[in-house]
Amino acid sequence: MSSSTDRVVYSTEHVLTSLCNSVTRVLTVATQSQIQYSAMVQRITKTCLRPDIGCFVLFDGGFSGLMVINFSAQAAMELYSSYLLSMGMSKDELARSYTSDEVSNVMGELMNQVAGDFTGKVRRELQTHITQNQPKMLVLNKQVMLSVDANLDQPEARRVTFYTGNNNIFYLELAIDRTEFLKLYDFEPQQRANPDEVMAEANAPRDVAPPPPPDNDTDELLRSLGM
Repeated sequence: MSSSTDRVVYSTEHVLTSLCNSVTRVLTVATQSQIQYSAMVQRITKTCLRPDIGCFVLFDGGFSGLMVINFSAQAAMELYSSYLLSMGMSKDELARSYTSDEVSNVMGELMNQVAGDFTGKVRRELQTHITQNQPKMLVLNKQVMLSVDANLDQPEARRVTFYTGNNNIFYLELAIDRTEFLKLYDFEPQQRANPDEVMAEANAPRDVAPPPPPDNDTDELLRSLGM
């Protein structure tokens, strides 16, 4: 039996990396542009919602945590515009300002997709379950800074810098309870379900099995009864 020193340990940085990968994956696919994040991470003492537009998501279950994403006005407008243009919307139909309710709604939808992707990965890779609240998008004045209290017992907080395709910047902040996941035995993480493959399989024509051959004894009985 292997000693405890041989066990694979998943710490705050592993959880943070998984969340960062969810952000880049979802936003890259949604906006059809390359989203990247810095290889360097900051240790911070608290998470804050900052100008110009930000959101927060609370996680609970196998572990508790708080995700905050703060967008500059330029980054928010770039992501919002790229997402809707990739869906076929005309440029003339887009909102002109990051303070528009439409921008907040679209960014909230994207953040909900990010959180959903992350909770799915936690279930597959860490074999535990967490739930999330609906992302709250807030447009903030430059003189306002809000601190979000997640009621964590032993919080660890990190900040990561992200870059959009046009090099506009936004920041991800994560605070979670200090925790470690130890791999007790090897297992294969569940594969992510591909929605296109699921739909194709559901719509694929299926071969109809031929009816079973007639039972001779049953035929004889029916003939003897005059049927």
